[in-house]
Amino acid sequence: MKPIQVHPEAKAEIKLAFEWYWTRSESAALSFNTELRDTFSVVRKSPRICAPYLRSTRRAILDSHPYFVVFRELHRKIQIIAVAHARRRPGYWAKRV
Repeated sequence: MKPIQVHPEAKAEIKLAFEWYWTRSESAALSFNTELRDTFSVVRKSPRICAPYLRSTRRAILDSHPYFVVFRELHRKIQIIAVAHARRRPGYWAKRV
């Protein structure tokens, strides 16, 4: 398995999403965090099961929250490029690649 590296802007997206859920419901925030960690684990173990996406990336869609993880598999690591809300403009993160 390759290690995961999270882009600083993706870290900020995670933080904002968690805080948004937290202000509404502690359990929703914890659920989001758990699902995101589980998704990272799947990406780390089997990155190629995720659908190809824009700009030579792949994406993993969260089941219970309207977010997806945009990543690319590099030679020695998995790079998480964005944790995007499903209604956000597609490809807004492209400058990070």
